[in-house]
Amino acid sequence: MAAEQATLQQRNRRVGIIMAGVVLAMIGLGYASVPLYRMFCQVTGFGGTTMRVSEAQAATIVSTNKDMQIRFDANVERGMPWEFKPLQAVDTVSVGVRDMAIFTARNLSDKPITGTASFNVTPEQAGKYFSKIQCFCFTEQTLKPGEEVRMPVIYYVDPKILDDPDNKDVDEITLSYTFHVTAEEKAADAGAKALDRAGTGG
Repeated sequence: MAAEQATLQQRNRRVGIIMAGVVLAMIGLGYASVPLYRMFCQVTGFGGTTMRVSEAQAATIVSTNKDMQIRFDANVERGMPWEFKPLQAVDTVSVGVRDMAIFTARNLSDKPITGTASFNVTPEQAGKYFSKIQCFCFTEQTLKPGEEVRMPVIYYVDPKILDDPDNKDVDEITLSYTFHVTAEEKAADAGAKALDRAGTGG
């Protein structure tokens, strides 16, 4: 009987380790595809994705007298213990003039959490004209337990939007962010849970 139990535990442990490997591999593949998709979206403005521009590009933009209202939306994925919000929910800017929005994030948990932000613009057809010079969404953000940070976004609305018939009625743009726990952190957590289940024979 004891030998059978030992064999069963070994089998469960092997299955757990194999499953942990499968989980890590799948998450790794998903993580690798994200940067490629994000680069494609930033170049094309696909799906309401904003455009990333350099200081040199921004310096060539000519300002206009046309005003546009910008709304800021902030979310976190389900189960992520962060508080995330814009300091100012709505701003009015002149098309072609750079402006800055500030978001704050606070880690409500008792352990360090690393997050990365996805983003989009609505209406979608305005995405390719919403240009960001600086943004926290381009890097991972690690917050210690209880830590709060201020994160700036420097942006402008490209004046070319005024000549686009698809955007002729657009006078308001919403910039939306959602923070997610990084793939590496999810993989490490999933692997640790799988190994723990294997070790207990569950």
